[in-house]
Amino acid sequence: MSRNLNAKVKYILLTVFMLSLATLVAVPLYYIVVSTFKNQAQMSISPLGLPESFSFQNYVEAFNSVPLARSFLNTIIVTVFAVFFQVIIGSMAAYGMILQKSKFTAAVGTILLITFAIPTQATLIPIYQTAGQLEMVNTLQGLIIIYLGSAVFCYFLIVGYMRKLPLDIIEAARIDGAGPVRIYWTIVLPLIRPILITVIIFQTLSTWNDFLWPNLFLSSSENRTIVLQVFNAVSQFTVNWPLFMTITLIALIPVIIFFVLCQKWIVSGLVAGGVKG
Repeated sequence: MSRNLNAKVKYILLTVFMLSLATLVAVPLYYIVVSTFKNQAQMSISPLGLPESFSFQNYVEAFNSVPLARSFLNTIIVTVFAVFFQVIIGSMAAYGMILQKSKFTAAVGTILLITFAIPTQATLIPIYQTAGQLEMVNTLQGLIIIYLGSAVFCYFLIVGYMRKLPLDIIEAARIDGAGPVRIYWTIVLPLIRPILITVIIFQTLSTWNDFLWPNLFLSSSENRTIVLQVFNAVSQFTVNWPLFMTITLIALIPVIIFFVLCQKWIVSGLVAGGVKG
C-alpha cells in the first residue's frame, strides 16, 4: 500500500514540476502573442495582460511595411533546395562508403570526420572570400551552395544507420543484375526512410531558422530570408514593439506548425535509429 502511495506522490510531484516547466517556457510565447493585438500604450501599461480588444491592425501594418511574402518565398526556396541536395549528397556518400569498403573510402571518411570537427566560425572568412571570387555573394543560389556543407552532418547520421542494413538484399540485387544507382533508389532509400525523414526535419528547421549565413552573404533587401527580416525589424521598429512582436510571431508560425506536424516522425526516426545503432 505504501509503495502505491509513494508512486502516486512521485507522479503528482513530477506532473506539477513538468506543468510548471511548461508554463515557464510558454510565458515568452504568450507575451509575444498577446502583444500583437495591442498598441504601444497598452503594451507598456499591461505587458502580460490581455488586450482591451483583439485588433489585427499590427498584422496588416506588418505586411504593408515589410516584404514578408518575398522573405517567406526566399526562405522556402533556400530551405527546399538546400535540404534536398544535403540529403541526396549525404545519403549517396554514405551509400558509397558502405558499398565500397576500401582504404580510399576509409581515408575519405577520416577527412569528412576532420572537416566536421572544424568550427564553422573558423571557416567564415575563407568561405566568404571564395564566394566573392565566384560571384556567389548576395545570391540565393550562392547561399544554397554554402548550405551544402551541411551534407557532412547528414552523412554521419545516415551512415551509422546504413551500416546495420541487411547487406544480403543488396548482394541479391547485384546478382539479379541491378546496378549501384538502381540499388540506391529502389532498395537503399526505402530501407533508410526513418533516418531520412529525421534528417530532413532537423535540417529543415536548422536551415529555416539560420541567421549566420544569410546575414553574412545576403545584403540586399529583396534577398533577405524571414529571419533576417525579423533582425532588421529590431532597428526599424524599436519604438513600435507591438509591430516587432507581430513580425516575430509571423516568422515563428510556420516553424511551430512544421514541428507539430512532424513530431511523430521525429520520435519514430530517433527510436528507429536507436534500435538500428
